[in-house]
Amino acid sequence: MGRRIIFTVSNDLSFDQRMHRICNSMSVAGYDIVLIGRQLKQSKPLEIKLFIQTRLQYLIFSKGKLFYLEYSIRLFFFLLFQRFDAICSIDLDTSVPGILACKLKSKPHVFDAHELFSHTPEVQRRPGIQKIWLKIQRFTFNNSTANYTVGSAIALWFQEKYQKPVSVLRNMPIGNIDHRGRFLKATVQSNANNKKDDPMVASSNKIMRGSTEVHLTNNISIHTLPHSTIELLKNRQFILYQGALNEGRGLEILIRAMHQIPCDLVLAGEGDLSQSLGEQVSSENLQHKIFFLGMLDPSQLPALASLAYLGFNVSENAGLSYYLSLNNKFFDYVQAHLPSLVNPFPEYEKLLGDFQVGLITEPTVESIVRQANEMLTNQKLYQKIQSNCKDAARNWIWKNEEPQLIEIYKTLFSKPRLTS
Repeated sequence: MGRRIIFTVSNDLSFDQRMHRICNSMSVAGYDIVLIGRQLKQSKPLEIKLFIQTRLQYLIFSKGKLFYLEYSIRLFFFLLFQRFDAICSIDLDTSVPGILACKLKSKPHVFDAHELFSHTPEVQRRPGIQKIWLKIQRFTFNNSTANYTVGSAIALWFQEKYQKPVSVLRNMPIGNIDHRGRFLKATVQSNANNKKDDPMVASSNKIMRGSTEVHLTNNISIHTLPHSTIELLKNRQFILYQGALNEGRGLEILIRAMHQIPCDLVLAGEGDLSQSLGEQVSSENLQHKIFFLGMLDPSQLPALASLAYLGFNVSENAGLSYYLSLNNKFFDYVQAHLPSLVNPFPEYEKLLGDFQVGLITEPTVESIVRQANEMLTNQKLYQKIQSNCKDAARNWIWKNEEPQLIEIYKTLFSKPRLTS
């Protein structure tokens, strides 16, 4: 059996596409992988994966300072009684218990920053809270053997602040296009109990790339979406936003802009602003053209994007974390060959210099209206950007990031003092 690596997150595991990709790749590479998260009241049953998944249950608190304290204590004692060769903590909210457990067992600790957590809007606007997280951040870098993050801008910020190397592992999708640029859908050989037209077959837990047989068929199937969603959207031209409905994502501004954009808007996700955004839509009488789909399974998002006309990824500059961000929806839109409105931030501007897969858009009503209507009316521009998406989709895929991931852990375990 290979070396055991425990990855720790504070979510419920169901929708964390980055961690599913990382854990699957590490499993295929021969490591014994365990992914630990938490159980929520609304958590769905876990699908069987190549790796072990565990949820900490019966937590008293679900958010705020008391949640972080309780979760850290519970996670520490859980880790204390586990066998492992290394722990990788995902973001600062799981790093302290991971580091302490590694110290007690003389094992290496790895830190994976999915964002600049100490500078997110909800932390940055509370100086006292931010001071605590900055101390945790310094403690984490002082006690981690290896570090990596989602983009070069955040990596550079960490390196300059803590004088330690930080690798980059971007949130690329698995990749679902063939050499002709057509969509592909992974389907698994069904057993006698599976119906051939079962919409869940495409997202079956038996899909194990790299270790079992996977069949590829042309043209992504919209039947992975509920029939009611297909009927609602199949004859509509719409802008798609997928992701958390949280502060700073430009969603309130986008809703106001929809008065002047002659198409619909679909929001796929949930978050802190779910209720207030719904109230805004009602107060502005936009119920006829703005639709909330709630939280969808990640396997359903490519099908939804294939129905959309335009993607939306225009956050506000609500703190350094957002300004330096490079989120997965940018690459997901590209993989779906979906032109998008894009953040005016450094990481995106650099990527648009390689492939113009969207239009830089400021988080203002005026800019959103102007750029969206340009995409709706200028078919020559739209087709050119869509063609660029197809080209970029061949390059911006997980298999091109995966070698960096494997090298991080190969180097970690090749150090003499860490060998068992």
